[in-house]
Amino acid sequence: MSANALFFHHPAAKTYKFNDEHPFHPLRADLTIQLLQAQLALTKQQIVQPTLITDDHILTSIHRTEYIQAVQAASDAGQQIVTPTFIEKYGIGTEDTPPFPGLHQAALAIVSGSVAAADAVMNGTTQHAYHISGGLHHAFPERAGGFCIYNDAAIAIAHLKENYGARVLYIDTDVHHGDGVQWAFYDNPDVCTYSIHETGKFLFPGTGFVYEKGLEQGYGTCFNVPLEPYTEDESWLESFQTTIEAVISFFQPDIIVSQHGCDAHAFDPLSHLHCSMNIYHAIPAIIHRLAHQYTNGRWVALGGGGYDIWRVVPRAWSLVWLEMNDQPIFSGSEASKQQVKQDLLSIDAVMEQIYQMKDVDFSMQPKLLLPEQWRKLWQPASPVPLPQYWLDLPQHIGDIPRRQEITKQNRATQTIAIQDIK
Repeated sequence: MSANALFFHHPAAKTYKFNDEHPFHPLRADLTIQLLQAQLALTKQQIVQPTLITDDHILTSIHRTEYIQAVQAASDAGQQIVTPTFIEKYGIGTEDTPPFPGLHQAALAIVSGSVAAADAVMNGTTQHAYHISGGLHHAFPERAGGFCIYNDAAIAIAHLKENYGARVLYIDTDVHHGDGVQWAFYDNPDVCTYSIHETGKFLFPGTGFVYEKGLEQGYGTCFNVPLEPYTEDESWLESFQTTIEAVISFFQPDIIVSQHGCDAHAFDPLSHLHCSMNIYHAIPAIIHRLAHQYTNGRWVALGGGGYDIWRVVPRAWSLVWLEMNDQPIFSGSEASKQQVKQDLLSIDAVMEQIYQMKDVDFSMQPKLLLPEQWRKLWQPASPVPLPQYWLDLPQHIGDIPRRQEITKQNRATQTIAIQDIK
């Protein structure tokens, strides 16, 4: 796999900030970019600032004109426009999506980054493209939801389909169901949506059940893998690999668009899954391999959720770029089912050595340590101790007593999710 990746980022994306207390904070992107730069893994030459979209048709490929006008009005008027009718009709003014001055322009910058990344991959400028500010998967054609104003992922997919005739596989690993993208293409046979998430029985948005399969011509191109609360690494990765391998083999896409919400981590305050950084090391490795196996390397990766912005998001999002740019922190990343299990055993053994204060040979895996300059820069601002390693120490995560029961239920879900694939 040759290194051929570009990192898309528009400075205006950092203005997508609802308020200081809101969990969806743009500081996540700055923390990630500076971590990658401290790791000497992201150069100025690899960063592309996308041109802001001026073509209304790109937004209206997913969103209704009336809704776009409402976003623009909220962007200009801010809190003054909030009324019960406005909130009910457009979803703007809720606790999740309060209006703020410049809302439309900030959301448009995020859309611009995802569309530019999609163009760069399909026109051959690069094989892989990464846009960490993207992945706002909860926005609907007519309303906002779940911190999302414009659905940049769905807009980029619609752009790929309309301008390149591409068959798109959308892979969503956010702990919350990728509802907005699913419903946008629910009847479309050329877009396959796949979401692995905590079951909607207990978590927003309350959808993403295995029986959601698509509609009319799109029936059979929608896949959901809802996992039980307190699912841990091994069951999460087993569920992901078993199902995504079957889905991509069945659908045969031209390009992969992946959303990398990292809120399935045990530290995340907005979910109940109990995973560690191990899954965020494995996910991009698996997708990377599948991209080269099925789509000639064509892969667009987006950010998404993740609300432990100090300990989890910078590491998880950086791991996507490190894999995409052929700089994984751990050498064994071919990501076959057998290899992932071997990698996890090796990683766990090394981290256990660290935990037990034993002699650790970092000459074999020196990249397990986070850059000290990044930790020193940001520790004064962080309300929690910043991690020392790319991966989690065992005592930080802990075990779940119901592991066997949870694994059994997740295996039943795996079977149902892909039972119709021929």
